[in-house]
Amino acid sequence: MTIGEIIGIWVAAGLTLMMFSFIYRDNAFFKLGEHLYLGISVGYFVNIQYWQVLVPDVYRAIKVNHDFLALIPSILGIFILLRLIPSLAWLSRMSFAFYIGGFAGLAIPNVLHGYFLPQLFETLRPFDAGWAGNLNQLVILLGVFTVIIFFFFSLEHKNVVGGISRVGLFFIMVSFGASFGYTVMARISLLVGRFQFLIDDWIMGVIFRQGG
Repeated sequence: MTIGEIIGIWVAAGLTLMMFSFIYRDNAFFKLGEHLYLGISVGYFVNIQYWQVLVPDVYRAIKVNHDFLALIPSILGIFILLRLIPSLAWLSRMSFAFYIGGFAGLAIPNVLHGYFLPQLFETLRPFDAGWAGNLNQLVILLGVFTVIIFFFFSLEHKNVVGGISRVGLFFIMVSFGASFGYTVMARISLLVGRFQFLIDDWIMGVIFRQGG
């Protein structure tokens, strides 16, 4: 292990412990680590945007390919930065209008084809997949129907409608719980990764090895 690798492990372990110090309370070490993380992230993002967006899509497009249409998104991007100047901040509204409208135009078909239509197809699948598949299909149909009734506010949730909506609420809670559990497990995997780094790379790989 080279001296550079050893220094890198010590720095990474120190920053990790700085972030873990928030478990005790908010302190100067945590704030230092947080500011370093945000500052380095912003610097990295700006560098990526410069070399992967500005240089190929603006500079080379205008200088090499003489594509002056690239000036339009460049000007719109500058308008966004003008939000820092109160007297010119109104110009950023045009950029945000193009950005939100273009993003919605691209995202809506993708959402329809990627999420809505596949779920609609699974809901309308015929009962011809054996008893296990049919049971699964029945649960899907029951969940879709009851959740739709739950969000159908034109009828008061009483009697039969109220009972169906409560079943729909149960399916909603199961869905939220599964999403929350997935998020928690993803965070726990990150935490386990940091503990593995501290134990394997820092304590066993550097401290004990150097001490031995």
